[in-house]
Amino acid sequence: MIIGILGGTGPEGSGLALRLAKAGHHVVIGSRDVERARAKAAEIAGGGHVEGGTNRDAAERGEIVLVTVPFRGHRALLEEVRDALASKIVVDTVVPIDFKARHTYAPPPEGSAAEEAQSVLGPTTKVVAALHQIAAHDLAAVDRDIEADGLFAGDDAVAKERVAELIRAIGARPVDAGPLRNAPILESITPLLIEINKRHKVKSSGIRITGI
Repeated sequence: MIIGILGGTGPEGSGLALRLAKAGHHVVIGSRDVERARAKAAEIAGGGHVEGGTNRDAAERGEIVLVTVPFRGHRALLEEVRDALASKIVVDTVVPIDFKARHTYAPPPEGSAAEEAQSVLGPTTKVVAALHQIAAHDLAAVDRDIEADGLFAGDDAVAKERVAELIRAIGARPVDAGPLRNAPILESITPLLIEINKRHKVKSSGIRITGI
């Protein structure tokens, strides 16, 4: 499968690229800076083929497209490549955070980054919110198993099953957390985990769901 990653040169995107390549997927790392994307692709060692290009390259070529950009550029990028993402599965991993605000989780008017993505991309695109609770540090450490579950939420059953397959491919257990309207809950766990990391002086606390 060809996986496109928008903003794939950052820690989260490159960690996912590394894991997915190791699992045998063809990965297209997208970036505003083509040379940076190509350099990042060249340094990733994995079991699959990895190449770098523009964000549009990643959007056009990816059968499934992951969004890993900082939230400040989220809407503008999706508007830019909206036509390329029509009718595709889009996995939104973005968390709106404002560390200066009283409440660190700072979602857009739609309620979450994933719901903003669905609003921008339109009903034919199948948006799934996923992978917010798996730290980039854990993704990059391919010699270790991921100890956190991969929670995901979306409205299309087929899209969710495809995303569950990707979560298994990176070495995590997928856990279906319901419809896309639950995306704010998933995204807001990330600021909590950041606070836990600080208080307990660790790099990558995670979430595991018991009883299932």
